[in-house]
Amino acid sequence: MADDQERNEGAELQRHRAAIDVLDRELLRLISERARHAQAIGALKNGPAYRPEREAQVLRRVQAENLGPLSDAAVGRVFREVMSACLALEQKLAVAYLGPAGTYSHAAVTRHFGDSVVAEPCGSIDEVFRAAEGGRTDYAVVPVENSTEGAVGRTLDLMCQTPLTIVGEIKLRIVQNLLAKDVALDAVTRVYSHAQSLAQCVQWLARHLPSAARVAVASNAEAARLAAGESGAAAIAGEAAAAIYGLDIVAAHIEDEPNNTTRFWVLGQHAAAPSGKDETSLVMSAQNRPGAMYALLEPFAKHGVSMSRLESRPARTGLWEYLFFVDLDGHCDDPAVAAALAELRQRAPFLKLLGSYPAAVA
Repeated sequence: MADDQERNEGAELQRHRAAIDVLDRELLRLISERARHAQAIGALKNGPAYRPEREAQVLRRVQAENLGPLSDAAVGRVFREVMSACLALEQKLAVAYLGPAGTYSHAAVTRHFGDSVVAEPCGSIDEVFRAAEGGRTDYAVVPVENSTEGAVGRTLDLMCQTPLTIVGEIKLRIVQNLLAKDVALDAVTRVYSHAQSLAQCVQWLARHLPSAARVAVASNAEAARLAAGESGAAAIAGEAAAAIYGLDIVAAHIEDEPNNTTRFWVLGQHAAAPSGKDETSLVMSAQNRPGAMYALLEPFAKHGVSMSRLESRPARTGLWEYLFFVDLDGHCDDPAVAAALAELRQRAPFLKLLGSYPAAVA
Protein backbone atom coordinates (compact mmCIF):
# COMPACT_ATOMS: atom_id res chain seq x y z
CA MET A 1 0.00 0.00 0.00
CA ALA A 2 2.77 2.38 0.94
CA ASP A 3 4.62 1.48 -2.27
CA ASP A 4 1.52 2.32 -4.35
CA GLN A 5 1.19 5.68 -2.60
CA GLU A 6 4.85 6.50 -3.22
CA ARG A 7 4.49 5.53 -6.89
CA ASN A 8 1.39 7.73 -7.23
CA GLU A 9 3.15 10.66 -5.53
CA GLY A 10 6.16 10.15 -7.78
CA ALA A 11 4.00 10.11 -10.91
CA GLU A 12 2.18 13.27 -9.78
CA LEU A 13 5.50 14.97 -9.07
CA GLN A 14 6.78 14.11 -12.54
CA ARG A 15 3.56 15.38 -14.11
CA HIS A 16 3.98 18.79 -12.47
CA ARG A 17 7.67 18.95 -13.39
CA ALA A 18 6.91 18.07 -17.00
CA ALA A 19 4.26 20.82 -17.10
CA ILE A 20 6.77 23.32 -15.68
CA ASP A 21 9.30 22.35 -18.36
CA VAL A 22 6.72 23.04 -21.08
CA LEU A 23 5.77 26.37 -19.49
CA ASP A 24 9.43 27.37 -19.11
CA ARG A 25 9.99 26.86 -22.82
CA GLU A 26 6.89 28.91 -23.60
CA LEU A 27 7.99 31.65 -21.18
CA LEU A 28 11.38 31.80 -22.88
CA ARG A 29 9.75 32.08 -26.29
CA LEU A 30 7.43 34.87 -25.12
CA ILE A 31 10.20 36.81 -23.35
CA SER A 32 12.35 36.63 -26.48
CA GLU A 33 9.41 37.82 -28.59
CA ARG A 34 8.87 40.72 -26.18
CA ALA A 35 12.55 41.62 -26.40
CA ARG A 36 12.36 41.73 -30.22
CA HIS A 37 9.39 44.13 -30.03
CA ALA A 38 11.31 46.28 -27.54
CA GLN A 39 14.27 46.40 -29.92
CA ALA A 40 11.99 47.46 -32.77
CA ILE A 41 10.44 50.22 -30.65
CA GLY A 42 13.90 51.43 -29.70
CA ALA A 43 14.85 51.74 -33.36
CA LEU A 44 11.69 53.74 -34.14
CA LYS A 45 11.43 56.21 -31.27
CA ASN A 46 13.31 59.45 -30.75
CA GLY A 47 14.51 60.69 -27.39
CA PRO A 48 15.60 58.74 -24.31
CA ALA A 49 15.44 54.96 -24.31
CA TYR A 50 14.20 54.84 -20.72
CA ARG A 51 10.60 56.01 -20.39
CA PRO A 52 9.62 55.97 -16.70
CA GLU A 53 5.96 56.65 -17.38
CA ARG A 54 5.70 53.63 -19.70
CA GLU A 55 7.42 51.29 -17.22
CA ALA A 56 5.13 52.50 -14.42
CA GLN A 57 2.06 51.82 -16.58
CA VAL A 58 3.25 48.28 -17.36
CA LEU A 59 3.94 47.48 -13.71
CA ARG A 60 0.58 48.85 -12.56
CA ARG A 61 -1.26 46.89 -15.25
CA VAL A 62 0.32 43.51 -14.51
CA GLN A 63 -0.20 43.97 -10.77
CA ALA A 64 -3.85 44.92 -11.33
CA GLU A 65 -4.36 41.81 -13.48
CA ASN A 66 -2.46 39.51 -11.11
CA LEU A 67 -4.65 36.67 -9.80
CA GLY A 68 -1.94 34.99 -7.69
CA PRO A 69 -0.58 32.90 -6.17
CA LEU A 70 2.43 35.24 -6.51
CA SER A 71 2.10 38.55 -4.65
CA ASP A 72 1.82 41.82 -6.57
CA ALA A 73 5.31 42.76 -5.33
CA ALA A 74 6.77 39.49 -6.62
CA VAL A 75 5.08 39.92 -10.01
CA GLY A 76 6.40 43.48 -10.15
CA ARG A 77 9.97 42.30 -9.51
CA VAL A 78 9.74 39.70 -12.29
CA PHE A 79 8.47 42.21 -14.85
CA ARG A 80 10.97 44.83 -13.69
CA GLU A 81 13.82 42.49 -14.53
CA VAL A 82 12.28 41.60 -17.91
CA MET A 83 11.96 45.30 -18.78
CA SER A 84 15.48 45.97 -17.50
CA ALA A 85 16.96 43.26 -19.72
CA CYS A 86 14.96 44.44 -22.75
CA LEU A 87 16.05 48.05 -22.23
CA ALA A 88 19.69 46.96 -22.00
CA LEU A 89 19.43 45.58 -25.56
CA GLU A 90 18.78 49.14 -26.68
CA GLN A 91 20.94 51.08 -24.21
CA LYS A 92 22.93 50.00 -21.17
CA LEU A 93 22.07 52.67 -18.63
CA ALA A 94 24.50 53.98 -16.02
CA VAL A 95 22.99 55.13 -12.72
CA ALA A 96 24.85 57.04 -9.99
CA TYR A 97 24.06 56.41 -6.33
CA LEU A 98 25.49 57.04 -2.87
CA GLY A 99 27.89 54.15 -2.43
CA PRO A 100 29.72 51.97 -1.85
CA ALA A 101 28.00 48.79 -3.02
CA GLY A 102 25.57 47.41 -0.46
CA THR A 103 23.97 50.67 0.67
CA TYR A 104 20.23 51.23 0.69
CA SER A 105 20.73 53.65 -2.19
CA HIS A 106 22.24 50.73 -4.13
CA ALA A 107 19.17 48.65 -3.27
CA ALA A 108 16.94 51.49 -4.50
CA VAL A 109 18.75 51.48 -7.87
CA THR A 110 18.13 47.75 -8.26
CA ARG A 111 14.50 48.07 -7.13
CA HIS A 112 13.76 50.73 -9.75
CA PHE A 113 15.99 49.82 -12.70
CA GLY A 114 16.59 46.09 -12.24
CA ASP A 115 19.97 44.41 -12.50
CA SER A 116 20.67 45.17 -16.18
CA VAL A 117 22.15 48.63 -15.52
CA VAL A 118 25.61 49.83 -14.56
CA ALA A 119 25.32 51.03 -10.96
CA GLU A 120 27.99 53.69 -10.31
CA PRO A 121 28.80 54.24 -6.60
CA CYS A 122 29.71 57.77 -5.51
CA GLY A 123 31.30 59.00 -2.31
CA SER A 124 28.79 61.76 -1.53
CA ILE A 125 25.38 63.08 -2.55
CA ASP A 126 27.16 66.01 -4.24
CA GLU A 127 29.14 63.57 -6.39
CA VAL A 128 25.95 61.69 -7.31
CA PHE A 129 24.49 64.92 -8.67
CA ARG A 130 27.70 65.81 -10.53
CA ALA A 131 27.89 62.38 -12.19
CA ALA A 132 24.48 62.80 -13.85
CA GLU A 133 24.87 66.54 -14.49
CA GLY A 134 28.16 65.99 -16.30
CA GLY A 135 26.91 63.04 -18.34
CA ARG A 136 29.12 60.43 -16.68
CA THR A 137 25.91 58.57 -15.86
CA ASP A 138 22.47 58.68 -17.45
CA TYR A 139 20.56 58.97 -14.18
CA ALA A 140 21.07 59.54 -10.47
CA VAL A 141 19.25 58.08 -7.47
CA VAL A 142 19.30 60.22 -4.32
CA PRO A 143 17.61 59.84 -0.91
CA VAL A 144 15.00 62.50 -0.14
CA GLU A 145 13.39 61.62 3.16
CA ASN A 146 13.02 58.89 5.75
CA SER A 147 9.74 58.22 7.51
CA THR A 148 11.52 58.18 10.88
CA GLU A 149 14.32 60.72 10.55
CA GLY A 150 12.80 63.22 8.11
CA ALA A 151 14.22 65.05 5.10
CA VAL A 152 17.72 64.64 3.65
CA GLY A 153 18.76 68.29 3.70
CA ARG A 154 21.68 68.04 1.29
CA THR A 155 19.49 66.54 -1.43
CA LEU A 156 16.92 69.33 -1.07
CA ASP A 157 19.62 72.03 -1.12
CA LEU A 158 21.16 70.64 -4.32
CA MET A 159 17.76 70.35 -6.02
CA CYS A 160 17.53 74.16 -5.95
CA GLN A 161 20.65 74.42 -8.13
CA THR A 162 20.72 71.38 -10.39
CA PRO A 163 19.56 71.33 -14.03
CA LEU A 164 18.42 67.73 -13.46
CA THR A 165 14.72 66.97 -13.16
CA ILE A 166 12.89 64.30 -11.16
CA VAL A 167 11.73 61.46 -13.44
CA GLY A 168 10.78 58.85 -10.85
CA GLU A 169 10.55 57.95 -7.19
CA ILE A 170 11.31 54.85 -5.13
CA LYS A 171 9.94 53.98 -1.70
CA LEU A 172 12.17 51.41 -0.05
CA ARG A 173 11.22 49.61 3.14
CA ILE A 174 14.32 49.80 5.34
CA VAL A 175 15.16 46.64 7.28
CA GLN A 176 18.07 47.19 9.66
CA ASN A 177 20.16 44.22 10.77
CA LEU A 178 23.04 43.84 13.19
CA LEU A 179 25.89 42.24 11.24
CA ALA A 180 29.14 40.77 12.54
CA LYS A 181 31.75 38.12 11.71
CA ASP A 182 32.08 35.31 14.25
CA VAL A 183 30.90 37.58 17.10
CA ALA A 184 28.08 36.77 19.51
CA LEU A 185 25.68 39.54 20.46
CA ASP A 186 26.96 39.82 24.03
CA ALA A 187 30.56 40.15 22.74
CA VAL A 188 29.92 43.21 20.55
CA THR A 189 31.83 46.24 21.86
CA ARG A 190 31.50 48.66 18.91
CA VAL A 191 28.71 49.29 16.40
CA TYR A 192 29.35 51.07 13.11
CA SER A 193 26.64 52.55 10.92
CA HIS A 194 25.41 55.66 9.16
CA ALA A 195 24.12 58.29 11.60
CA GLN A 196 20.53 57.90 10.37
CA SER A 197 20.62 54.12 10.84
CA LEU A 198 22.00 54.50 14.36
CA ALA A 199 19.14 56.89 15.11
CA GLN A 200 16.60 54.47 13.63
CA CYS A 201 17.80 51.71 16.02
CA VAL A 202 18.48 53.76 19.16
CA GLN A 203 15.91 51.97 21.34
CA TRP A 204 17.05 48.49 20.28
CA LEU A 205 20.68 49.41 20.94
CA ALA A 206 19.80 50.80 24.37
CA ARG A 207 18.08 47.52 25.30
CA HIS A 208 20.55 45.02 23.83
CA LEU A 209 23.92 46.79 23.57
CA PRO A 210 23.85 49.61 26.13
CA SER A 211 27.63 49.59 26.66
CA ALA A 212 28.73 49.25 23.04
CA ALA A 213 30.29 52.32 21.41
CA ARG A 214 28.28 53.72 18.51
CA VAL A 215 30.38 55.05 15.65
CA ALA A 216 28.82 56.99 12.76
CA VAL A 217 30.45 56.45 9.36
CA ALA A 218 29.74 57.57 5.78
CA SER A 219 27.46 54.67 4.83
CA ASN A 220 26.09 51.36 6.04
CA ALA A 221 28.25 49.55 3.49
CA GLU A 222 31.35 51.25 4.91
CA ALA A 223 30.18 50.15 8.37
CA ALA A 224 29.98 46.55 7.15
CA ARG A 225 33.47 46.79 5.65
CA LEU A 226 34.90 48.04 8.96
CA ALA A 227 33.07 45.41 11.02
CA ALA A 228 34.39 42.63 8.77
CA GLY A 229 37.98 43.50 9.70
CA GLU A 230 37.70 44.32 13.40
CA SER A 231 37.34 41.95 16.35
CA GLY A 232 34.31 42.67 18.52
CA ALA A 233 32.81 45.06 15.97
CA ALA A 234 29.39 44.95 14.37
CA ALA A 235 27.54 46.99 11.77
CA ILE A 236 23.95 48.03 11.23
CA ALA A 237 23.14 47.48 7.56
CA GLY A 238 21.02 45.51 5.10
CA GLU A 239 21.24 41.94 3.88
CA ALA A 240 23.08 42.98 0.72
CA ALA A 241 25.95 44.39 2.78
CA ALA A 242 26.12 41.15 4.79
CA ALA A 243 26.52 39.15 1.58
CA ILE A 244 29.10 41.49 0.05
CA TYR A 245 31.33 41.71 3.13
CA GLY A 246 30.92 38.15 4.43
CA LEU A 247 29.08 38.97 7.65
CA ASP A 248 26.50 37.03 9.63
CA ILE A 249 23.13 38.50 10.59
CA VAL A 250 23.37 38.46 14.39
CA ALA A 251 19.97 40.13 14.85
CA ALA A 252 17.41 40.98 12.17
CA HIS A 253 14.75 43.71 12.00
CA ILE A 254 16.26 45.86 14.74
CA GLU A 255 14.76 49.15 13.53
CA ASP A 256 12.60 50.84 16.17
CA GLU A 257 9.78 51.66 13.71
CA PRO A 258 8.41 48.60 11.86
CA ASN A 259 7.31 50.67 8.82
CA ASN A 260 10.59 52.54 8.43
CA THR A 261 10.74 53.65 4.77
CA THR A 262 13.12 55.83 2.78
CA ARG A 263 12.00 57.73 -0.29
CA PHE A 264 14.38 58.29 -3.20
CA TRP A 265 14.19 60.46 -6.31
CA VAL A 266 15.41 59.37 -9.75
CA LEU A 267 17.02 62.34 -11.53
CA GLY A 268 17.64 62.71 -15.25
CA GLN A 269 18.13 65.18 -18.08
CA HIS A 270 14.62 64.79 -19.54
CA ALA A 271 11.05 65.16 -18.30
CA ALA A 272 8.66 62.27 -17.68
CA ALA A 273 5.33 62.26 -19.51
CA PRO A 274 2.06 61.66 -17.64
CA SER A 275 1.54 58.05 -16.54
CA GLY A 276 -1.95 58.31 -15.08
CA LYS A 277 -0.81 58.36 -11.45
CA ASP A 278 1.83 61.05 -10.95
CA GLU A 279 3.34 63.46 -8.48
CA THR A 280 4.80 66.92 -8.98
CA SER A 281 7.51 68.44 -6.79
CA LEU A 282 8.48 72.12 -6.61
CA VAL A 283 10.34 74.58 -4.42
CA MET A 284 9.23 78.14 -3.78
CA SER A 285 9.83 81.12 -1.52
CA ALA A 286 7.34 83.37 0.28
CA GLN A 287 7.42 87.08 0.93
CA ASN A 288 8.10 88.06 4.54
CA ARG A 289 4.67 89.50 5.28
CA PRO A 290 1.41 88.35 6.92
CA GLY A 291 -0.67 86.01 4.75
CA ALA A 292 2.17 85.24 2.32
CA MET A 293 1.97 81.46 2.75
CA TYR A 294 -1.81 81.48 2.46
CA ALA A 295 -1.48 83.33 -0.85
CA LEU A 296 0.90 80.62 -2.13
CA LEU A 297 -1.23 77.69 -1.02
CA GLU A 298 -4.60 79.12 -2.05
CA PRO A 299 -4.26 78.22 -5.80
CA PHE A 300 -3.99 74.51 -4.90
CA ALA A 301 -7.25 74.60 -2.93
CA LYS A 302 -8.94 76.72 -5.61
CA HIS A 303 -8.16 74.20 -8.37
CA GLY A 304 -8.66 71.05 -6.28
CA VAL A 305 -5.01 69.98 -6.25
CA SER A 306 -4.00 67.83 -3.28
CA MET A 307 -0.74 68.75 -1.54
CA SER A 308 0.93 65.68 0.01
CA ARG A 309 4.04 67.30 1.51
CA LEU A 310 5.31 70.70 2.67
CA GLU A 311 8.90 70.97 3.92
CA SER A 312 10.77 74.16 4.87
CA ARG A 313 14.52 74.69 4.53
CA PRO A 314 16.72 77.72 5.30
CA ALA A 315 17.18 79.69 2.06
CA ARG A 316 20.84 80.52 2.83
CA THR A 317 20.20 84.02 1.46
CA GLY A 318 19.48 85.77 4.72
CA LEU A 319 18.60 85.26 8.38
CA TRP A 320 15.21 83.57 8.92
CA GLU A 321 14.48 83.29 5.21
CA TYR A 322 13.13 79.95 4.03
CA LEU A 323 12.39 77.87 0.95
CA PHE A 324 9.35 75.59 0.87
CA PHE A 325 9.42 72.19 -0.85
CA VAL A 326 6.00 70.99 -1.97
CA ASP A 327 4.74 67.67 -3.37
CA LEU A 328 1.46 67.64 -5.29
CA ASP A 329 -0.75 64.85 -6.58
CA GLY A 330 -0.87 64.94 -10.37
CA HIS A 331 1.33 65.84 -13.35
CA CYS A 332 2.23 69.41 -14.31
CA ASP A 333 0.45 68.79 -17.65
CA ASP A 334 -2.82 67.91 -15.89
CA PRO A 335 -5.23 70.86 -16.35
CA ALA A 336 -5.86 71.45 -12.63
CA VAL A 337 -2.18 71.30 -11.70
CA ALA A 338 -1.20 73.49 -14.66
CA ALA A 339 -3.77 76.12 -13.67
CA ALA A 340 -2.59 76.14 -10.04
CA LEU A 341 1.05 76.47 -11.09
CA ALA A 342 0.23 79.33 -13.47
CA GLU A 343 -1.32 81.30 -10.59
CA LEU A 344 1.51 80.36 -8.25
CA ARG A 345 4.10 81.77 -10.67
CA GLN A 346 2.40 85.16 -10.37
CA ARG A 347 2.58 85.09 -6.57
CA ALA A 348 5.86 83.37 -5.55
CA PRO A 349 9.04 85.46 -5.51
CA PHE A 350 10.92 82.28 -6.45
CA LEU A 351 9.49 79.11 -7.97
CA LYS A 352 11.27 76.10 -9.47
CA LEU A 353 9.47 73.06 -10.80
CA LEU A 354 11.60 70.07 -9.74
CA GLY A 355 9.75 67.53 -11.87
CA SER A 356 6.56 65.58 -12.52
CA TYR A 357 6.99 61.82 -12.35
CA PRO A 358 5.18 58.51 -11.87
CA ALA A 359 4.28 57.74 -8.27
CA ALA A 360 6.29 54.85 -6.85
CA VAL A 361 5.11 51.37 -7.79
CA ALA A 362 5.52 48.68 -5.11
